[in-house]
Amino acid sequence: MKTQPPMPQIRPWRSVWLRAWPHRESLRGWLFPAVVFLVGVATVAAPYFASNALAARYLETVWDPATALDASIPAVNWMIVPYTAFYLLFPATILVAPRDDRGRAELAVGLQVLSAATWSCVAVFLLLPAEVDLRDQLTAHWQNTPPSALEASLFAFVHESDAPWNAWPSLHIVHSLLLVMMMTRWIRRDRGQRTLATALLCLLWSEWLLLCLSVLTTKQHFIFDLASGLVVGLAFWWRLRSELARLDGRDPSAWLRPAG
Repeated sequence: MKTQPPMPQIRPWRSVWLRAWPHRESLRGWLFPAVVFLVGVATVAAPYFASNALAARYLETVWDPATALDASIPAVNWMIVPYTAFYLLFPATILVAPRDDRGRAELAVGLQVLSAATWSCVAVFLLLPAEVDLRDQLTAHWQNTPPSALEASLFAFVHESDAPWNAWPSLHIVHSLLLVMMMTRWIRRDRGQRTLATALLCLLWSEWLLLCLSVLTTKQHFIFDLASGLVVGLAFWWRLRSELARLDGRDPSAWLRPAG
């Protein structure tokens, strides 16, 4: 039987990890997670918001994935809560990551895959831009069912910070799937069958399922955005899982050897 060749190793970012790794125990072990967070802002958040602003200002829709079914999905005001709770998954992932060398290596490679997923989606946003022209349905919905003060403030935050572009694949779905899968791996491995671990997993996956629904019911995305986001998220998780498996049973510092 023919065996499959091993997956090529993801090359570590030399300029980042070789400088941070020797100081990983500094600040009681919090320096390395802080570096991961700051690098993530530059390689994940910045490309998204830059492409979003560029599309809103200069680009036009090339292919519109809207269908009649998108218009038939009702708006649900309270769904803006799980939609915006998505942003909490990023710091939550850093907090859940084990504060040992293995956890740090997994966090670093996870960030690299998350960044690669972001850049791939940004390329689609710029080459095949699509405006999510669904927010007028919210205006009509609010005439009969106005949002609460909290809901209104969350909708205002989203609408002011995120122009209705960057439709597909939905990065809300791509990012959240990768982050929740990573946290699930750590919780199952390090916390086992404890009641708190089970409760945390239930909370994470409930948020993720609600998030998948919320991208539609807050009129932030089309159905196609959700479906394509799931495909892209699963593809990058498959790549990330193979790299995490490579770390199992090895010296975590060995992951940095291709970088020197």
